[in-house]
Amino acid sequence: MERRPAPTYVVSVFEKPHWRTVLTTKDKAMAMAKEIGDKARVEEITPKVKC
Repeated sequence: MERRPAPTYVVSVFEKPHWRTVLTTKDKAMAMAKEIGDKARVEEITPKVKC
């Protein structure tokens, strides 16, 4: 059985280029982005599988 890596979510703020935090669940990422407001961005990063 092939195991796929779990996605990681990155929340960042447009106005602060060095501010970002990494979360492991989409729910937490979306909640944090909603709390920050329109300036937040959520990206999903899925690690590549090494063969």
